[in-house]
Amino acid sequence: MRGILYTGGELTDLVSFARLPSYLQGFLREQNGVVAYFGGLHIRGCVAEPTWHSLAEALQGEQAFWRTYDEVEETDIPFAQDCVGNQFLLRGDAVLFLDTETGELADLEVDFKHFLFGAERFPLDALGMEPLRIFQQGGGVLKPGHLLSLHPPVCIATTSKNRPTAKPVPAADRLAWLADFYRQIKNLPDGQQVRLKPL
Repeated sequence: MRGILYTGGELTDLVSFARLPSYLQGFLREQNGVVAYFGGLHIRGCVAEPTWHSLAEALQGEQAFWRTYDEVEETDIPFAQDCVGNQFLLRGDAVLFLDTETGELADLEVDFKHFLFGAERFPLDALGMEPLRIFQQGGGVLKPGHLLSLHPPVCIATTSKNRPTAKPVPAADRLAWLADFYRQIKNLPDGQQVRLKPL
């Protein structure tokens, strides 16, 4: 992996670690999670602190994804996220992509090993890094524990020709905003007008 900004250090959450499939355990033994591609990919680790890096927090915390998103199952493992807070989940051996704005879940038709391979070969496409690239071209740096907040959200059609603006915010704030946004729009019909308050 390139552009490593953070690694998780020692395995301290052995309860969560024991629940994981052997291939993910093997990865986390070597490096207990990582922020790579200059913030384009965050693979969570088995730690209590910091909470933004904690797999247990994403699995069972108050803001666990299965508590909010209708398509996510409690047994899904939210092992990673992209630069804007979309999630990569393990369901069995399959890697799924959760769009955290809309709640849509897509099977990427790869296993964990091939997911990592695709991210290494084609990070811009495989990880949806276009917002991060534009942010970096403007001189921005995405620090570990932060995600990009996009305004307006990608799923909103606007009359403006301008690209969404991106600003770094703490990961917990971004994920909470996305969960709240999803809850508000999930039952709206397509084409419904909405007013947005940026994070």
